[in-house]
Amino acid sequence: MSEFLLEMRNIDKSFFQVKILDDINFDLLPGEVHALVGENGAGKSSLMKILMGIYSRDAGTILLDGEEVNFHTPREALSAGIAMIPQELNPILDMQVAEYLFIGREITHTNMGPVSIVDHKAQIEQAKNLFEDTGVDINPRHLMRNLSVAQIQLIEIIKAISLDSKVIIMDEPTSAITFKEVDTLFEQIRKLKTKGVGIIYISHKMEEISEIADRITVLRDGKWIGTDTAQNLSKEKIIKMMVGREIKEVYPKVKVELGDVALEVRDLLLKDKFQKISFSLRNGEVLGIAGLVGAGRSELVETIFGISKPEFGEVLVHGKPIKIQHPMVAIRNKIALITEDRSATGLNLKTTVEHNISFVQLSKLARFGFINNKLERKKVEQMVGKLRIKAFSLKSMVNSLSGGNQQKVVLAKWLLSEPEIIIMDEPTRGIDVGAKRDIYLLIGELAKAGKAVLMISSEIPELIGLCDRIITMAGGRLTGEIPRDRFSQEEIMHYASKFEVRE
Repeated sequence: MSEFLLEMRNIDKSFFQVKILDDINFDLLPGEVHALVGENGAGKSSLMKILMGIYSRDAGTILLDGEEVNFHTPREALSAGIAMIPQELNPILDMQVAEYLFIGREITHTNMGPVSIVDHKAQIEQAKNLFEDTGVDINPRHLMRNLSVAQIQLIEIIKAISLDSKVIIMDEPTSAITFKEVDTLFEQIRKLKTKGVGIIYISHKMEEISEIADRITVLRDGKWIGTDTAQNLSKEKIIKMMVGREIKEVYPKVKVELGDVALEVRDLLLKDKFQKISFSLRNGEVLGIAGLVGAGRSELVETIFGISKPEFGEVLVHGKPIKIQHPMVAIRNKIALITEDRSATGLNLKTTVEHNISFVQLSKLARFGFINNKLERKKVEQMVGKLRIKAFSLKSMVNSLSGGNQQKVVLAKWLLSEPEIIIMDEPTRGIDVGAKRDIYLLIGELAKAGKAVLMISSEIPELIGLCDRIITMAGGRLTGEIPRDRFSQEEIMHYASKFEVRE
């Protein structure tokens, strides 16, 4: 019998004569965390979709417990003991949390004879137990649509863990959760390892990979580059294997002389979300917001942008009070918001790269109600070149792009409107190290050009590397303000975990 729990041998896959996987080998031992890394488009997710039966393979063999398998649907893979936490979240929004958690494996009443009736009370109780075991505070009766992106990701993690699978694929499981939830996830992973469960861990976060992985496999452009123990692979070596070149400075911080106050928030309050938040942001400054899931960070910036209406407080732009009752008011005042969920709120996945980029500026590209196509194309081409967006053409559907290029399209859309205040909510969520660096360089360019940047990130090293100041939130309150010369992970975590206002 094979020592491996899972073996994928000589896997090939092509789409329209374009090879996306070329002779890939990957294996997994019982009780092992095997990290699969590479840039967006390297083939990681495609390889896992073949394993799950979502894609068929053109060539190669898959062995589970030494036996050859060939799954045609995810349900077949799940029945064989393989579960997957997907990178792109697609919850059923009008289901209760407990219903969604047990979808496809509903708990039913046992005394109803041949009729199966879902036992909603039992599902809610079981969901509560699962949440308590994993340290997650979510009401199982809430609708999925009322959860944040981070909470939905936690639900997907708990759902996969609760399936008692032999193999769990975790595709960017921490892309929307904060360090506290990451610690909880890692604790669960270590428990699963003791039970002999194999974990395939896909992530762009080098610090996480070094901490949790036993072995690491690197893919680049659909090809296998190498596999080694985590101990033998430094962060720098992994990055070089991924991108084919050295990236010497991960966080290229630009020194900028700060200007006048561009944005001021005074005592902003939104019931049950955040309480009387006050801060200022200057031209040329990159101001970070740190906090745990449920801290109110996204709700705060959405209120500043006019998506939600505050119950108290005011927003000042260049010293002038502005009543931002709608996002259009924010846009007219040169404010842009890059939301945390590019698929749901950042892009129109059913249209082209060109139309996504020009969307915010259509009124300026039109005359007498007709779009000036020549001008639109010229403006879009400029943004595509500036942000180095990789697309077959401007007419390509945006959903055909890698995650990193999709995120660049979101940025291009807002930069085309020439904003002066740019709010970024998790701007590097789920994208690879090369695309991240492009966005870091862009943030530096924006600051150097005198733009004011407000940035939410769940990656503390990212905030430390890029920001001039960091404010922290916990429980809907502002709990700390940390200048750059006092940045440290411990300092930020201390204030982001507090629930009283710092004196």
